Amino acid sequence: MSTIRAAINKPGIFLALLLVIAVAAAVVIAPRLFAAAPAAQSPALIAQADSTGFAHVTGPIPLTFPADHGPHPAYQTEWWYYTGNLAAADGHRFGYQLTFFRRALVPLQQQVQRASDWATDQVYLAHFALTDVGRQDYHAQAELNRGAAGLAGAQADPLRVWLGDWSATMSDDQTYHLSASDAGRIIDLTLVDTKGPILQGDHGYSQKGPQPGNASIYYSLTHMTTTGKVTSAGVTYDVSGLSWMDREFSTSALAPNQVGWDWFSLQLDNDTEMMFYKLRDDDGRIDPYSSGAIIGPDASMTPLKLNEFAISNAGSWTSLHSGAVYPSGWHIEVPSQQIVLDVTPLVADQEFNVSLTYWEGAVKITGSQRQQPLDGYGYVELTGYHGPAPR
Repeated sequence: MSTIRAAINKPGIFLALLLVIAVAAAVVIAPRLFAAAPAAQSPALIAQADSTGFAHVTGPIPLTFPADHGPHPAYQTEWWYYTGNLAAADGHRFGYQLTFFRRALVPLQQQVQRASDWATDQVYLAHFALTDVGRQDYHAQAELNRGAAGLAGAQADPLRVWLGDWSATMSDDQTYHLSASDAGRIIDLTLVDTKGPILQGDHGYSQKGPQPGNASIYYSLTHMTTTGKVTSAGVTYDVSGLSWMDREFSTSALAPNQVGWDWFSLQLDNDTEMMFYKLRDDDGRIDPYSSGAIIGPDASMTPLKLNEFAISNAGSWTSLHSGAVYPSGWHIEVPSQQIVLDVTPLVADQEFNVSLTYWEGAVKITGSQRQQPLDGYGYVELTGYHGPAPR
């Protein structure tokens, strides 16, 4: 994982830091669902990681905000996942992704206080990507570090999660600030949540498989008005648009036969949002635990089961970087709502191919609801297309 940078400030801790990074490389999660990470890039320990002693999600739990925006150390894995579509006054469009993952190395009850500032029980991974639509340019970077010595971490009330100089912070109950930069690509954004947390699944309990614990606590901030600055190709733009934030925490999510998923966050011009995920089984079928949701302008949430929506692939795209073949373009129907949508990538090559390999990109939406025109933008994530999932 030579493309992941780790801060090394003191020669005396070099070997210790290498050990932490080696452990992290063996257990750190893939996007969204760590069991879907490609075997070619993920040691077998990912699939075999011992979850004994960690809390498992077996049903809904009470959530209190803003406290639950912060970390949940009793669970092995969690993430803060920000994506958005932005535009400058001249119409120049951008998509961005900024994601922070936390992975516990030992259960909470086994964590002990140690004298060294470098001692850690947590590893953090962050992904940053910027899509410059006008230039058809996509750039991605990953950062990995220990949750110690101020290098990375997460805290609540107010929320702050960071890795190096990449950060997501909360200044009040509705306002967030995102900051990240790499290779001349910079985001400096203010996000204002206008609908509040949307509890996905059953009051936040999102079951992904048949066994107890094959689940996560999952909520979203689906309508975050966004303003700020984006720098690309040496030019800084004042931008505005919409962002989406996904939060999940769990200890195990995927069932053994599930190899990955296709996830959609769609923000429509009538102030409605839609979320879908299709879990893919190793026999090529769509898993029955796939689901979706419609979030109305009034923040009402209508859950959708697999038989209540249909998503078909409109084409494919083959990566010159990894050789993976991804769906590219989708047709979506929700018959009960008379919704018909076509979803198209704004840039074909939005493959995150740094520490892990998956496709995550900005998309354009056209379609209708009850025969009235409907447009918008969103994000799509495709995992498990680069090699088989580990067992």
